[in-house]
Amino acid sequence: MLGLMQTQPLLISGLLTFAECHHSDAEIISRRVEGDIHRYAYADLARRARRLANLLQNWGTEPGDRIGTLAWNGYRHMELYYAGGGSGRVTHTINPRLIPDQIAWIINHAEDQALFFDLTFLPIVQLIHDKCPTVKHWVVMIDADRMPADTGIPGLENYEELLAAQSGDYEWPELDENTACGMCYTSGTTGRPKGVLYSNRSSVLHAYGISLPDVINISSRDSILPVVPMFHVNAWGVPYAAALTGTRVVFPGPALDGKSVYELIESEGITCAAGVPTVWQMLLNHMDANKLKFSTLNRTVIGGAACPPAMIDAFEERYDVRVLHAWGMTETSPVGTLSTLKNKHLELDPEAQKKILLKQGRAVFGVDMKIVGGDGKELPHDGRTAGSLMVKGPWVIEDYFRSGDPSPLVDGWFPTGDIATIDEDGYMQITDRTKDVIKSGGEWISSIDLENIAVAHPEVAEAACIGVKHPKWDERPILVAVKKPGSDLTREELLAFYQDKVAKWQIPDDVIFVDEIPHGATGKLLKIKLRDLLKDYRLPTT
Repeated sequence: MLGLMQTQPLLISGLLTFAECHHSDAEIISRRVEGDIHRYAYADLARRARRLANLLQNWGTEPGDRIGTLAWNGYRHMELYYAGGGSGRVTHTINPRLIPDQIAWIINHAEDQALFFDLTFLPIVQLIHDKCPTVKHWVVMIDADRMPADTGIPGLENYEELLAAQSGDYEWPELDENTACGMCYTSGTTGRPKGVLYSNRSSVLHAYGISLPDVINISSRDSILPVVPMFHVNAWGVPYAAALTGTRVVFPGPALDGKSVYELIESEGITCAAGVPTVWQMLLNHMDANKLKFSTLNRTVIGGAACPPAMIDAFEERYDVRVLHAWGMTETSPVGTLSTLKNKHLELDPEAQKKILLKQGRAVFGVDMKIVGGDGKELPHDGRTAGSLMVKGPWVIEDYFRSGDPSPLVDGWFPTGDIATIDEDGYMQITDRTKDVIKSGGEWISSIDLENIAVAHPEVAEAACIGVKHPKWDERPILVAVKKPGSDLTREELLAFYQDKVAKWQIPDDVIFVDEIPHGATGKLLKIKLRDLLKDYRLPTT
């Protein structure tokens, strides 16, 4: 027997229609590439998105066609999110931090029909436009009176002029909820980037999931700052969850330095912010140097890479800002887990609570997870046994776009490439990436643990730990560290800092100080590049 309830598809156009009807005056604020602050409301977003959908239709693009973007976080980018996916096209957000050849490869692999870009990225477009034959329209997102001249890009079009010429009358199609709406390629740190294709259904369910109280707890009482870029996994779903809940959204645009982010937090009364550790470190450095405090910020979501305990301590102890430690991937839309306390933990002392909150957290409803050993058998959730993390759920990938390879799933589970433990209460903790774990004398050493200890030293700005070959132990850990300005920290002093924090055999064999550690396009430490740079390194013989 079936229930007697209405059947309506879950569509992102439905999020926008709901926002326009029920919180039409809630603000969307953007720092623009033009340099000023732009303000409008969800009603304006909906009107302009309809004009944009008409444009895509009048161009002759078909449902399923990919529409590319090279853009910062801002209102125009949000319009493309809804106009593209809402009209049955696929909004393909491209990471401008990749090298131009990779960007061109991604555009060609996706067969993008149009490319909308912020003026900041004009130099990239000038390098690739003649290498992307499927792109019929190159559109710069800038006020009409600021259009650049003599770009060398034939037929370059202006976003505002195009929108002004379109009708505002458009009826969103009632699509199958499994219709694709967005696409994001993995960062491609190993091999070619891979396309992850999100559906209307997966995106709406993910928006519901991250809005829950035990997740980001997004509400109409919040003013949220997504510093995590819209070109990377849909800014963790915030643009969709904001429309669902009526949240006031503040977009930082291209200014992601500590000073700019702090000023925006204070001037716009931000209550919640989301970003990766590298951005927050710049913010904390600025605040520390200028003895600043927050007046409204009460929580920040940190993901994209493991958050060092020292950073959590800084936010919570110095600035009274709760850190929500999260884990996810491009392939999981991206939020898979988030760390908040259960009722039974509220009576624990602060140190015991902190140990729980340092973990990546519990699965959000919609995500199931397990850990398996080398034989593929499930391992116990005891908080000690580590294994390969597997996930599945309605917003987890089934296959990559046009990969030409078999589905990555193993018996319906997606192998994340992470090594993790899961405790009795369901809290997951990443101990390493499969490719980064160091195996010494048959025992695993967590590079993340060693990195976290290093950055807890007051004179260390950043650290990465990798394994190097050893004739007896197979591999041994070495630490690559960046000193804070003015520091004269020595190798011996940093290694001594590990005493009594880990077992003696886990202490790195050496420390190499560098001016900078290579990062990938999404801010993660590029250990594969670090290994290549240190391929001729030899461990000390004494």
